[in-house]
Amino acid sequence: MGESRQELLAWLNTLLQQNITKVEQCGTGAPLCQIFDSIFQDLPMRKVNFNANTEYEYLQNFKILQNAFTKHKIERIVPVPNLIKCKMQDNLEFLQWSKRYWDQYYPGGDYDALARRPKTGTAPTPAPAVSSRTSGAGAGAGAGAARRGVTPTTAPTPRTKWSAGGGGGGGNSAVAAENTQLKDTVAGLERERDFYFSKLREIEVLLQQAVEADPDIEKDEDGLIKAIQVILYSTEEGFEIPAEVEGAVVQDDQETF
Repeated sequence: MGESRQELLAWLNTLLQQNITKVEQCGTGAPLCQIFDSIFQDLPMRKVNFNANTEYEYLQNFKILQNAFTKHKIERIVPVPNLIKCKMQDNLEFLQWSKRYWDQYYPGGDYDALARRPKTGTAPTPAPAVSSRTSGAGAGAGAGAARRGVTPTTAPTPRTKWSAGGGGGGGNSAVAAENTQLKDTVAGLERERDFYFSKLREIEVLLQQAVEADPDIEKDEDGLIKAIQVILYSTEEGFEIPAEVEGAVVQDDQETF
């Protein structure tokens, strides 16, 4: 199973020294270009537009990425039409694959993401600069030597201390920035939760329709329908549905059927 969205964002921000808050931002193509530049270190990063905000500009970035794939004989198809729509699921899946590729071919050592990016224009807000640990000597990834890179790590950022007196302007800014980041994180988690809940709900509706069409299939204790229902309605040990929620579910079922 691939890394979660939050794990991928943490890795991406550390590697690229950016402050990317959503997986969907990879749909611009710029972060993906730099991921593969960290492996091959030969992408024309000065042509990558980190301030792209239209699909046309996204396409120009993805052309650079596709040229790199062709040059290094990477057979993976880049689903550009889906990625540039900046939808969470498409970009999450491609980013998970990119991380697996990076784990296999990253040559190790230091990668100066800021130095590789264009100096003109306003670049994305960088995260604290860090360096990755060397994964071993040898030829670079372009030569095809598969070596597992080590995901860069960074020390926790110390929290701002508040003083009893005035002069808290800097502290207020830090707290406001942290609150904004937390809100973005919560919003992303809620979208992810709603996405998977909707999938489960669709499966549940299909099961209900199948049972309505043939009530006998639900009586087979070893059948597929019963097995799926067990998974859908099982709970973790110690978890109980609150009475008011359970009552609401029953009422909703009564209204539906």
